[in-house]
Amino acid sequence: MSFRTKKRSTIAVLAIASMAAVALLAFTVSGAAQSPQSSKSKIRFVRTSVIKGGETGDLPATDFDVAQGPSVDSNFPKPQLSGTVQFARVPADHVPTAAGNEIVSGSFFSFLGLTHRDQRLSGTGIYTNTQFNIEPPDQGLAVGNGFVVEPVNNVLAVYSAADGSLLSGPEPLNEFFGLPPAIVRATATTPNVFGPDLSDPRAYFDSSTGHFFITETEIGRDPNTGALMSPAQLFIAVSQTNDPTGSWNVFTLDITNDGDGVFGSCPCFGDQPLIGADQSGFYISPNAFTISTPHFFRGTQLYAISKSALITGTPPSVTAVRFHNLIFGFSIQPAAVPPGGSFETGNGGTEYFVSSLDFTGTLADHLAVWALTNTSSLDATPDLHLSFQFVTTEVYGMPPSSQQKPGPTPQLDVLATLFPPGRNQNHLELIDSGDDRIKQVTFADGKLWTGLTTVVKTLEGPVRSGAAWFILSPSVNGSGDNTQVGAMVVNQGYVSINSPNQNNVIYPSIGVNSSGKGVMAFSVVGQDFFPSAGYAALDEVDGAGPIVISGPGEAPEDGFSGYVQFGAFRVARWGDYSAAVADEDGNIWMGNEMIPNAPRVIRANWGTFITKVIP
Repeated sequence: MSFRTKKRSTIAVLAIASMAAVALLAFTVSGAAQSPQSSKSKIRFVRTSVIKGGETGDLPATDFDVAQGPSVDSNFPKPQLSGTVQFARVPADHVPTAAGNEIVSGSFFSFLGLTHRDQRLSGTGIYTNTQFNIEPPDQGLAVGNGFVVEPVNNVLAVYSAADGSLLSGPEPLNEFFGLPPAIVRATATTPNVFGPDLSDPRAYFDSSTGHFFITETEIGRDPNTGALMSPAQLFIAVSQTNDPTGSWNVFTLDITNDGDGVFGSCPCFGDQPLIGADQSGFYISPNAFTISTPHFFRGTQLYAISKSALITGTPPSVTAVRFHNLIFGFSIQPAAVPPGGSFETGNGGTEYFVSSLDFTGTLADHLAVWALTNTSSLDATPDLHLSFQFVTTEVYGMPPSSQQKPGPTPQLDVLATLFPPGRNQNHLELIDSGDDRIKQVTFADGKLWTGLTTVVKTLEGPVRSGAAWFILSPSVNGSGDNTQVGAMVVNQGYVSINSPNQNNVIYPSIGVNSSGKGVMAFSVVGQDFFPSAGYAALDEVDGAGPIVISGPGEAPEDGFSGYVQFGAFRVARWGDYSAAVADEDGNIWMGNEMIPNAPRVIRANWGTFITKVIP
């Protein structure tokens, strides 16, 4: 199935039945309204920026300003646990059974990354005390030239890769992007003033050019009420050199009206913009949702941008090619190539993408592999060809929420005091395990390496959350309008914890070096574990190895997003993804969420943990 930038094609009927009778995808596609389309968009230069830092000090327990951002995941069906010992409401039929991975000690370098306290208290000058309490923490990570760049939610920091010391930040991303503060809090004589909402950061180090990239999604807010409103933009920051503590060029792409009419009208914002790159292009793929609530899906978008234009382009604009009306498209994850790896240069340059196909929130056994060819034309007159194909895989499905090990909960204690009978309203939070969309894709050693969170059964216990991993061998045949992508499974499997207690592996990401040595990063949480950072080695032939807990959790998740006083019940938001990337020496760096033994502010206690391993 293929389409290109300069010519429409009409696909009449597409249907695929699961070989295991687990899932059925059947869609009727007809008419020009659902034909794949492309157009050009202008990217606007905004400013030159430098990452600064500073904190404002502690806050009182009555600090109730919180923000979760648009929670579009609530629009999709999702099994959850009921009570502290009741298990997921997931039919047992066809749920994959995993043998489980043992837990062992390992050798690694690690340090504590950004925490909720860093995020909440960052900012100086006019940005002093202007950050919200925010859950969940969305993890970005880029490593190169001796630097570790970590954006989380709407805060940014740079560390030394040698010793983990802080070099720049933490800085509010509102400040970095030159936006008004997230909130200027009321005084005795002035009301609250709200600024734009920022979320879903991603970061990438392009070793072929030596530049760092950061992306973030933005939605406007009514300055008086804080209500979400137009416009919506994607921010793209590119370091001017290979030193991220120096100057960055900041660009914006207005996506307010970028949705697919077949699903309904916009204005829209770009949820979870996913990024990747090949030799010529930088690629961003967000899901369009309406700004108004409830947030309805309006189609997946794909933007292809000349990498050199972003790096060397002159203000005021750079051009992006936008693909939309993408059949079977949801969270289409672009691939990235590790330092020293080979880009796919065939067919004028090829960028690969992978997406999952569980649209009903149950179970599936196929992935979609996409290829964008002739990407070298991005540097001249774009003439791109996009194709996709289904690949039969192991079964995966929507994971249940995760239980926690009991422990101290000062946030819950405060709520019980302020809102009696608060403790009767609230209980130890469950953790949201997310969904089963593709988390990250690496193109290394000619293979596509990727994974997702899935429901699993284990030999000793009932259903729980685990990780599914896939190593795919892609190929592209034909050219021009006849270009077709194909792929086959080289290896696949699961990572889970086999025990009679409820212990879970959630939010995996896979980093692979140029030699094809991989590591899967994830969070571990359950009746035996406070939320922790962990990883497992991943080999093309031998599969996944034992689990190593690199960042042991020290307490339960005790943030506001799972408590009734903040409009929730029982399930706390966790980071929507983690990150794992290789550096120039072949080491794998990972960023995962965990709960540290570290100073906190009262509303949340999440932390991020950075780990380096030699695979």
